[in-house]
Amino acid sequence: MRWRPRGAALASAVAATAVLSACTVGLAGPYQYYNGTGLHDATVAEASGTWRSVEETQLTLRPDGTAALRLLDGQDFDFDDAWRVTGSGTWKLTDGSGGQEIELSMTTRTAAGTRVTTPAPTASPTAPSTYTWRFYVDRDTHRKLVLFFFYGDPDAGNTYLMTRAAAR
Repeated sequence: MRWRPRGAALASAVAATAVLSACTVGLAGPYQYYNGTGLHDATVAEASGTWRSVEETQLTLRPDGTAALRLLDGQDFDFDDAWRVTGSGTWKLTDGSGGQEIELSMTTRTAAGTRVTTPAPTASPTAPSTYTWRFYVDRDTHRKLVLFFFYGDPDAGNTYLMTRAAAR
């Protein structure tokens, strides 16, 4: 098959567009295009309880919509400031087109600290006195509920995972 000059130019334009599109998508991280988990079957009763993460982080979601949190880090770029907060507040389970989320609002901070980081933050971080997190709601391979949010640079796609605390 013989290429015609116009066909070759068109093929070159299509190839260049594909390369540019791939580069653009490659520059954007998974979080920037994340549309949710698609989960719509979690209940308030199922989400209620105590959740844990790394470095002694604990979150208790009560059925009445109140919450207690201990050593919870900031999400998105706030995580890079390395502050950790303890306090109380409220929570609610929401359901949008992309799936369910838990909106956690700390209304009272009772303690603040910092996480050890390398390198150390360039400035002394100031922990907020109030703060709101948005946790995505999902299920693990055993169909158990898990909560997570993205932290740090959105291009990295790092997730801060909270799992149900084991009964003691």
